[in-house]
Amino acid sequence: MRVAIIGAGPAGLSAAYELSRHGQTVKIFEQDPRFVGGISRTVEYKGYRFDIGGHRFFSKSPEVEAFWAKILGVDLLVRPRKSRIYYQNKFYDYPLKPLNAFSNMGLLNTFLCLMDYAKAQAAPHRELKTFEDWVVRHFGRRLFTIFFKTYTEKVWGIACNEISADWAAQRIKGLNLMSAITHALFPKRETKQDMVKTLIEEFYYPRLGPGMLWEKVGQMVVEEGAELLMGQKIISLSHQNGRIVALEATDAHGHITQHCVDHVISSMPIRSLVQALRPAVSSATWEAASALHYRDFITVALIINTSNLFPDNWIYIHDPSVLVGRIQNFGNWSPAMVPDPSTTCLGMEYFCFEGDGLWNQSDDALLALAESELRRMKLIKQEHLIMDGHVVRVPKAYPVYDEGYQERIATIRHELAHIAHNLQLVGRNGMHRYNNQDHAMMTGFLAARNLLGGDYNLWAVNTDAEYLEHTQQERWVPQKVVKA
Repeated sequence: MRVAIIGAGPAGLSAAYELSRHGQTVKIFEQDPRFVGGISRTVEYKGYRFDIGGHRFFSKSPEVEAFWAKILGVDLLVRPRKSRIYYQNKFYDYPLKPLNAFSNMGLLNTFLCLMDYAKAQAAPHRELKTFEDWVVRHFGRRLFTIFFKTYTEKVWGIACNEISADWAAQRIKGLNLMSAITHALFPKRETKQDMVKTLIEEFYYPRLGPGMLWEKVGQMVVEEGAELLMGQKIISLSHQNGRIVALEATDAHGHITQHCVDHVISSMPIRSLVQALRPAVSSATWEAASALHYRDFITVALIINTSNLFPDNWIYIHDPSVLVGRIQNFGNWSPAMVPDPSTTCLGMEYFCFEGDGLWNQSDDALLALAESELRRMKLIKQEHLIMDGHVVRVPKAYPVYDEGYQERIATIRHELAHIAHNLQLVGRNGMHRYNNQDHAMMTGFLAARNLLGGDYNLWAVNTDAEYLEHTQQERWVPQKVVKA
């Protein structure tokens, strides 16, 4: 059985791990010439390590947690979580701590927020189509404006009334105002199946960042006989008689190789996958794929000549006066990420569209922008010096949940079911679902098990909507396809 896995991120490498240890012939095609792990990789610059976004290791799947522990051993650390929201020159603890929030907002604004929340709860139920509809219905408009609007629009680059309500359902459905207040005022020890992910106070984290995990997994699958082909971009997938039969890959020099396949597991962006199919798909499917959108991402890492700038792992920047959306403090994820303890390494995160003004700025301009915004927010003092910095651009970091995306995915899935029976879609971009790392991994595991005789529905792997909504139920377990 010749299996091609497209993408060496969490989903692709999890599939490769499962297949390789069962003796299957696997080729993994990774477009990046150097890093595995997708956006869960860890970039190293002069000994400093930083994530592409912060990646908490937290899961309700015992299998996933056992996998992390098996691969990392003593390098899997338990880390305290601290994060805050910066808004109008003030810091709000997140998760919410009522005394801190009420003190920052003031008595009158607090009263108005609570009245607005009560009004929203009492309002007649109606269809919630957009992110704005959903949050206003559950929290009230004032809290929506303070805690959701600006940051969400920075992340996605579109207005909150153009983002699907699915985004809110997936990311924050398990959290409501009263449960957050109750948790803050009366904390209790909760089992993992009871815990809402937003409220966790500790998480696992690899000593040298998430890339440490995926580099080890990559080495292990190669030792088991898999081929890990770096710097290989898939440019076409040929299908006939309802199956993918071959694919073509090209390297940075334009050298093209052809590979015959029996099965394909793909985590490449579904838009790119559809456009690479030969013969071409129908016009309806082509248009559906072309209308899928992605948000791109820039990390500007700054190395500063002082330690312990602030205690947070990360800070959400809700203030509209700056472009930065989130700031990571990598030494507080793991001290080993920062080789010189007398320094601090911050990751200034900017959300953009590939080719826009921010994306096209030079590295020097982005470094200057990041420093100026850090100083404007007074997160560093005048006497602090930026010793060095590094810029990383990540295309297609986040699949966008805009209006109509579900219908587009349904159109694509319908045609793929007819022309590519031996193709399975996995991972965040492969399925156009904003899954967390553990869910992406599980799609990879289950795709592999389907090739080993299993019968699992990858689309039934929980998104966070279910992950958060069913907090009182049993831990997640794989769901098999129920056949009529």
